[in-house]
Parts: sequence; structure tokens; C-alpha cells
Amino acid sequence: MTAPGAWPELDYASWRDTKQTVHRFAQIVGKLRMSLVPFRNHWWHVTLYVSARGLTTGPMPYGDGAGLVEVEFDLVDHRLRVRTSDGRDASFALRDRVPCADFYADLAVALREAGVGAELDPHPFDLGDGPAFPDDRLHDRYDADAVERFWRILRLTDTALARFQSGFVGKASPRHLFWHSFDFAHARYSGRRAPVAEGADRVTAEAYSHEVIAVGWWPGDERTTPFPAFYSYTAPEPENLRDQALEPAAAAWQDTGNGSLALLPYDDVRTAADPEVTLLAFFESAYRAGSTAAGWDVELLARRPLQTK
Repeated sequence: MTAPGAWPELDYASWRDTKQTVHRFAQIVGKLRMSLVPFRNHWWHVTLYVSARGLTTGPMPYGDGAGLVEVEFDLVDHRLRVRTSDGRDASFALRDRVPCADFYADLAVALREAGVGAELDPHPFDLGDGPAFPDDRLHDRYDADAVERFWRILRLTDTALARFQSGFVGKASPRHLFWHSFDFAHARYSGRRAPVAEGADRVTAEAYSHEVIAVGWWPGDERTTPFPAFYSYTAPEPENLRDQALEPAAAAWQDTGNGSLALLPYDDVRTAADPEVTLLAFFESAYRAGSTAAGWDVELLARRPLQTK
């Protein structure tokens, strides 16, 4: 249960420039994780996780594999921290008007100071025609207050998703931030393989190799919704998905042109009498919608109540 006021305001337009900058920072760090961590199904090895102080890669092997390194966005002190299992560490400040190019260079220096010999990928992924990270001096906004509110939403969403996750015993994803689209997500799987969509690239083919119902939150963008929202989708999309009911009343189906999204604007959760209860009702209704339309064995995948006697 969360009280009204616990979930902060985060109007997309008010932090748009900061969001675009931090999105690029996350891609730089996420691509480092992708290069160091062994492959996992559905690209789970590339994502970032909520930590007690911000967002983290978690431990990553480096060198000959005997050592571990962790990179964390410390959003309490607003620093990027590199720590290794042999006790070395390096960090630098996250500040306004420090461009993406400097972040890229500072991370490379921090890795060297920590004794981590890893190369950084200079190429943005699906972020338009902007410059490569080492040349990007356009994206330089860092509103610390907005970033803290963003992280607070991620923390609260992570807690709600942990509760949602506890009722399911089938294959399920971690709760993690995908730096591609900058959304915080969790997914459930039926256990059945899905047909490869015609023309799917290797990223998409791996991501949707099995039937999935995903839920999550994103801060908004100009291509989909210019406001923060919770979402769900079912892939492959079954017939009659959008005939299924959603909760609460503010939730609705949206045709994206590439499938259907269940959407619940963030502000409808933030201002609810009990935001977490409202959010869990949305996640559960979206799961029921997808699993009913796709014919999942819901009883088989549900956790049975603990026996106390």
C-alpha cells in the first residue's frame, strides 16, 4: 500500500531534455554490460536494475573472469561509480551542462582507474540520427531533482512489480530497465514458443521467441506517448485481445500501428487513493486479458497459497 503523494509528479515536457541525456548515459553503461556479461535469453543480460542508491549493472565479469566490476548510477549523490571485487573504485559527478561526450570519456577513464580493460561502444541504438556518443555535445541537461523523481518512480514500480511477480510460478523475467526504449519492465511467459515474425531482425526475433505478456512503465517520448504511462502488451497478439476488459476505468487499449498496448497514464496512478493497489489492478487485468485471449493455462502458472498446517 502506498499513500497519495508518495508517487511524485514527472511531466514529460518538463524534463524532456534531461530524459534524453540520461537515456544516452544508460545506453553507454548498458552496452558495457552487454559486452561483459554472458548472453541470456530475450536480451536479459543487457539490462539495468534498481538499486538502493539508483541504477546498477550488477556484478559483471571482466578480464580473465576472476574479477567482477559493477557500474552504478548513484542518484543520491549524483555520481557514476565503478567498483571492482578487488577493492578498486573510481567515480565522477553527474552534473548539468556536462555533455554526453564528456560522460563517455569520463567513464572510459574511470574504468581504466579501476583496472577494467573494457571498450565502450560509441554508437547510440535507435535514438535517431544524432551523433555518436564520443561526439555528442548536444545532450547535456541533467536536472538532478527530475532524475531523483524518475528514480523514485522506478523504486515504487519495482516494489509493485515484486508483489505482482509473487503470484506467478512460470518462467518470468527480472524486473529491469531496458536502455533501448528506456522502459522498466517485467514479463511472464506461457512456456510455448512463438513463431518468428516475418522480417524480424535478430533483436526482435530473440526478444519475442516465446509467448509473452509484458507489463511496465516508461517516462514517455515523442514517438509513442508524450506522457509517462504504465503499459502491457501480449505477443504474439491474440485475436480479440482488445475485447478484454481492463482496470481501472482510466486504462484503455491503444493501437500503436504495430500491435495493441494496454495503457494507464501515470498521473491516474499517482493521484489515486491507493496508487499501488490501483497499479496492481491494472497489471492483473492486463495479464488476465492477454492470458485469456491467448489461451494460457493460468491455473498451472499460478502460485498456490502456502500451507500453514
